[in-house]
Amino acid sequence: MLASKLYSPTLREIPADAEISSHQYMLKAGLIRKSGGGLYSFLPLGRRVELKIEAIIREEMNNIGAQEIMMPIVQPAEIWHESGRWNAYGPEMFKLEDRHGGQFCLGPTHEELITTLVRNELRSYKQMPITLWQMQNKYRDEIRPRFGLMRSREFVMKDGYSFDVDEEGLHKSYQDEYDAYTRVFTRCGLEFKQVEADSGQIGGNHSHEFMALAQAGEAEIVSCSQCDYAADIEKATAPTLEMVAETAKDVELIETPNCATIEDLAQFLSIPLEKTIKAVAFTIDGEKTVLCMVRGDHSVNDVAVQNFVGGNAIEPATEDELKAHGLQPGYMSPIDADKPDNETFFILVDPSAMAVPNGVTGANKAGYHYQNVNPSRDFKDVSIVSIRTMVEGDACPQCGAPIHVVRGIEVGQVFELGTKYPKPSMRPSSTRTARLSPMSWAATASVLLGRLQRPSNSSTTNTASCGRWLLLPLKSPSSRSARKTRIRFVLLKKFMAAFRL
Repeated sequence: MLASKLYSPTLREIPADAEISSHQYMLKAGLIRKSGGGLYSFLPLGRRVELKIEAIIREEMNNIGAQEIMMPIVQPAEIWHESGRWNAYGPEMFKLEDRHGGQFCLGPTHEELITTLVRNELRSYKQMPITLWQMQNKYRDEIRPRFGLMRSREFVMKDGYSFDVDEEGLHKSYQDEYDAYTRVFTRCGLEFKQVEADSGQIGGNHSHEFMALAQAGEAEIVSCSQCDYAADIEKATAPTLEMVAETAKDVELIETPNCATIEDLAQFLSIPLEKTIKAVAFTIDGEKTVLCMVRGDHSVNDVAVQNFVGGNAIEPATEDELKAHGLQPGYMSPIDADKPDNETFFILVDPSAMAVPNGVTGANKAGYHYQNVNPSRDFKDVSIVSIRTMVEGDACPQCGAPIHVVRGIEVGQVFELGTKYPKPSMRPSSTRTARLSPMSWAATASVLLGRLQRPSNSSTTNTASCGRWLLLPLKSPSSRSARKTRIRFVLLKKFMAAFRL
């Protein structure tokens, strides 16, 4: 290519909406151009960079035996209704209707589609293990697209999905992808860290995120300098912090005008923040109200709250939702609130908040707080759950050394989903690689062989051998019984061949 023919328009001035240096450099160097909010065009140089990254990914996927496919961007609503995520996914999903009134979406991810594809094609456990992957456009209606390509409405994602017969195969597939991602990011020259992560709505009990360390990152990572412990701050379990014991005093109602925030309260009473107990309330799926109590100098880990209570969408509770349970916004506490019922109303208290002696908390009355509150004595019918986020200097869960909090950008994630999604659909994920059920053939068997008799003592783990078991004589053949067995064997083979089983 001649430089004189290169289309690479550069900029002298930095656009006002370019907040971080990487975004600014790509615009100034002529790699990308903004087409709309969260929408970008790749110019020739930017596209060459993208192709080089894709080549590295493709080579590493080939090295672990993964097979590349391409699925459509437009997905039918039916498969999302089947998984229950059509409404649960939230307003980030672009939904559309065709000229015949059919409901579709622009794929924010492809778990439902890959499941539909594979369960309709796999005919035997002998076809597994199998790993399928693609590099495909994804679409999410971000509430605030920002940071250039880091949070956009249209983006390219590499997503891969493995189908394994047993636990051993599951672990191997997970490790293969983990190692492949490590090589990809190393070859790309990233300074990154593998951290324990929460699986979120994807599910499963085991997951790692790959975080590129950068101050511009939106994710926080806790890391120990003394050992190899590292975790996403949403996954990390904060230790209980004890306070100096005091003689318990009687609870006293005090007037606290203009103290709707915990900082205002501490300043008004001239006490440290750790002597206060603050309240944060959420609503989950619009049905469950959760009152969370943490020490005044701590913040609530909403992921831990959601994992304990369950549900899909978590949002701040509205004033009406709070008052329906006897809570006064700005002055909330379990004292004088309605009794939790563990169906629509939950009260969660962090262990560090339970350890506060003679603390101050809300009185569920505007302009008033209670002082000399001892939660172990005064908070009734509450659940004690670790719901605070870790902070700089907290003790490492592994070795006890102080941890550090750094920022990063999530560039990859692997999941081990276990048996969570064998049917009706199985969900792996975003620019990440997901691990499907270790007994995924059992799900296929339930679809293909649902009308055929199974041994009464079969379990989920040996359903994979169900098809073979049906083709074997059940006892030693002799004379007439042997002839009947052979006839059954031939007829069953013809039956299965007719239905391509």
